[in-house]
Amino acid sequence: MKEIKRFILFVALFAALYAIPFRNNTVSRSILEAVLMLQEYVREHVLLCLVPAFFIAGAIANFVSQGAVIKYFGVQANKLLSYAVASVSGTILAVCSCTVLPLFAGIYKKGAGIGPATAFLYSGPAINVLAIILTARVLGLEIGIARAVGAIVFAVVIGMLMHLFFIRDEKRRDTDPEFAHVETEETLRPLWQTAVYFFTMIAIIVFVNWGKDERMHLWNIVYRYKYFITGAFLLFLLYMIIAWFKKEELKSWVDSSWGFAKQILPLLFMGVLAAGFFLGRPGHEGIIPSRWVARLVGGNSLRSNLFASVVGAFMYFATLTEVPILQGLLGAGMGKGPALALLLSGPAISLPNMLVIRSVLGTEKTIVYVLLVVVMATLSGMLFGHFFS
Repeated sequence: MKEIKRFILFVALFAALYAIPFRNNTVSRSILEAVLMLQEYVREHVLLCLVPAFFIAGAIANFVSQGAVIKYFGVQANKLLSYAVASVSGTILAVCSCTVLPLFAGIYKKGAGIGPATAFLYSGPAINVLAIILTARVLGLEIGIARAVGAIVFAVVIGMLMHLFFIRDEKRRDTDPEFAHVETEETLRPLWQTAVYFFTMIAIIVFVNWGKDERMHLWNIVYRYKYFITGAFLLFLLYMIIAWFKKEELKSWVDSSWGFAKQILPLLFMGVLAAGFFLGRPGHEGIIPSRWVARLVGGNSLRSNLFASVVGAFMYFATLTEVPILQGLLGAGMGKGPALALLLSGPAISLPNMLVIRSVLGTEKTIVYVLLVVVMATLSGMLFGHFFS
């Protein structure tokens, strides 16, 4: 079987090298866009977003009690509590659709139910406080409010539907020896130390990625001193590592973090290359001309909303970039309904994001999750466009 896969890969590579017209200006420009988008992603997101996220995921795998994860996010957990926490997590994390992946993989592998886990997966990048404020300021108050309300409702509804659709798998997973009858382990340190440790790491990822907004004075004060704040948290984290943890624990933490990186980074990079090739970077052309996109998302029809949802689902948006992109598309004739549809699908999922989710959940669950996001974004866009066109 392995040799057959190698043969198919070899044939596909040969066919691509033989048939792709690399000398064609559109093709060569799109390939360059793919490489430039990957370079931009590596420069802006890997060191400051993904690397801290990998360490947080590794910490979840090692220092969070499996019993605690199952108690609060497992199949038998209190649904009100688990979905409430998962659906508003984005207000704390403010991460993009790729940075949330190691955190999602960490809690799911610890035993979290698919409902709360996917609610967390959606809400992490979707409910970004600054992005919602910026959306309201630039695109209009009604779109900003609709995005905020829609994102929270989406997280809960998608999580609950994923739980219902795969309830048999969940029950089977709940009786798995790995997760069944797990008691809360006796930890090596007090709960408050673990809480402070995770709070510090989350603070690092939040402040080091703090964005700038000239119209928000207090926000800009934090932006001006964000590296000093981040440095202070880093020093405190270093103190905790030295004072609270044993050498064996730290080795296990690093090994787990590296395990997440090996699983996720190759798929992300392939996905970013594909997204750059087909759609280009914001403000640049890929193989699919942007004028086609603008032409297809005018008005408030089912087609325009569905198209906006699908394009948003496959395109990669770095945090906050969706707002200026939509500003340009609205100026080019995009309807308000499709704009909201793209806002509710785009920042939460992407082609790189889907590839990694598939490696964690499998093909069937990933397809259902993506379809739920696209269908709900489409319907929400049509409803919003009907009242605010």
